[in-house]
Amino acid sequence: MGAGPAGLYFAISAKLRDAGHEIRVYDRDPPAATYGWGVVYWDDLLDVLYRNDPESAREVTARSVLWQDQEVRMHGSGGEQTAYFGGYGYSISRSALLEVLARRAARLGVDVQYGHRVADASTLPEADLLVAADGANSRIRGQSAAFGTRIEVGLNPYTWLGTDQAFRGFVFDFERTPAGWIWFHAYPSVAGISTCIVECSPRTWHGLGLDVQDHDQGMRLLQDIFKRALDGHRLISRSRDASPHWQRFAHVTYKTWYDGTTVLVGDAAHTTHFTQGSGTRLAIIDAIVLAHSLQQYLDVEDALREYDRHRRAELHPVQAAARTSMVWFEHLDQYADRDAVAFAHAMSVRHGVQNPWHHQLHLATQIAAVRTTRRAFATGRRWYLARRRGQGKDDQPRRTGPDS
Repeated sequence: MGAGPAGLYFAISAKLRDAGHEIRVYDRDPPAATYGWGVVYWDDLLDVLYRNDPESAREVTARSVLWQDQEVRMHGSGGEQTAYFGGYGYSISRSALLEVLARRAARLGVDVQYGHRVADASTLPEADLLVAADGANSRIRGQSAAFGTRIEVGLNPYTWLGTDQAFRGFVFDFERTPAGWIWFHAYPSVAGISTCIVECSPRTWHGLGLDVQDHDQGMRLLQDIFKRALDGHRLISRSRDASPHWQRFAHVTYKTWYDGTTVLVGDAAHTTHFTQGSGTRLAIIDAIVLAHSLQQYLDVEDALREYDRHRRAELHPVQAAARTSMVWFEHLDQYADRDAVAFAHAMSVRHGVQNPWHHQLHLATQIAAVRTTRRAFATGRRWYLARRRGQGKDDQPRRTGPDS
């Protein structure tokens, strides 16, 4: 159930391991319809994709964007300040990713059926295995208490938007308003479009009236607040003909990820806060591990038991770090009185103690020549990793940021 990254990549991975599997994927939405804008990932996911299925990996890479450097911009009482992080990453629009995976699954013989709503799992055809890949609000999971669902809802409201401001790197913009701080996380997704996640404290949200304003009023207010960062560009509020809504992040954990021959993958099995940028990566790894376990064990329940043991142990520290990140942003006011460089450093170490030289490297990164040197090193590292995983000239991401 669910033709998102978890469901489609499980189907691909299982078919690659045993072409005799008969796999049907149901999704409630029509083809090419998807919520959201873009997803980010790093070299470690590319390594996984190229090892598991080079064919779809090449297509994903070719549809992706390479971004370099990260900026932390603060607009407060002291005017505008900017701090810098090094590093690089990749992003791809969610619709492009699902298009690649659906096409690959179909070529392998997977039956993908769209526009198929399932209110009750008992109405599904008989099968050896039911994979619940239907998202954080999984209907399949909700029909069984055996999973032992535990939900902790975060404090900060956030909304997932797009913008036609084509950011060249990953940008954090913090704006001080009379009601308090409000900020966005933005990164390029596809040519001319960036993903833009807006977040604030409940006090700021109520103080700005975002809780009572209608959709258009709220969008105009956000565009005015972020007009400097957007440089005159607009926020885009409609994805898949649906208006965005403010929500609070649900940190979801479970006692088990399987019940009989029903198993959870992706967001149906775990959620990680969006400041981690790891949801798609974790979903794809879930899919691979589940497919591998089914190949290794003849008995389905034995395979699910091993998958559950292995993945839940791996996810525990990841979810703990994601929860820490969520809570840090909920208490951002404790750090916002610092200058941008000190604030950015506090943000970079929010997961815990770092190496002793981390602060010195952070200070050095504020120097333009050091950032240029770091980009040159990153370029060499990318070349080495691409050669190692077998990337060709045609499966390189599009560049958006400054290059060495």
